[in-house]
Amino acid sequence: MLRKKYANGAWPFYIDQIEDYAYWENLFTKEECEKIIKIAYKKGLTQGTTIKKEGQVIRNSEVSWLYASDNLEWVFRRVTDAVVDLNDKFFKFDIFGLCDGFQFTNYKAPSGKYGKHIDKLYKGTIRKLSGSIQLTNPKEYNGGELYLYQGSKGDLMNQKQGTLVLFPSYTLHEVKPVTKGERNSLVFWVTGKQFK
Repeated sequence: MLRKKYANGAWPFYIDQIEDYAYWENLFTKEECEKIIKIAYKKGLTQGTTIKKEGQVIRNSEVSWLYASDNLEWVFRRVTDAVVDLNDKFFKFDIFGLCDGFQFTNYKAPSGKYGKHIDKLYKGTIRKLSGSIQLTNPKEYNGGELYLYQGSKGDLMNQKQGTLVLFPSYTLHEVKPVTKGERNSLVFWVTGKQFK
């Protein structure tokens, strides 16, 4: 049991040692990223679910749902290995699998974005970790940065092509508007038992 003395008299049983996020560079090569993009476009894109907050549209993107049966078993296996490793090192959540497949997301200039939101569902699947894989070379577009928030100032995530960013699904995050070109990513959610 870990304890820390606090001036206000608090006596915590444990200290929160969960990291805000973790990342894995070069999970996929440039060629592998391009292959995933090609498979997603071949399946076809549809408008992402529009979410409104206080009358404002906070999401503008197109998506395609990808599964292992789409000749992507190699992607699922590699992501599984990376998620298990990162979870063991940085989060230590009780997890047991991916839900919903992968969501390929395309953000196009001049207004492709996803405003501040969390991925945790209420009265739905228990999402514990959210993952985002950067598929596009950041030199091919402007804007579109992924930010995670632990306070009022966000942390800019690694934009290197082929990088996986993993974070707790209750973390506030956003994709800033793409102002030139387009950005593609692969998003997924890791499930587990109820938080206790």
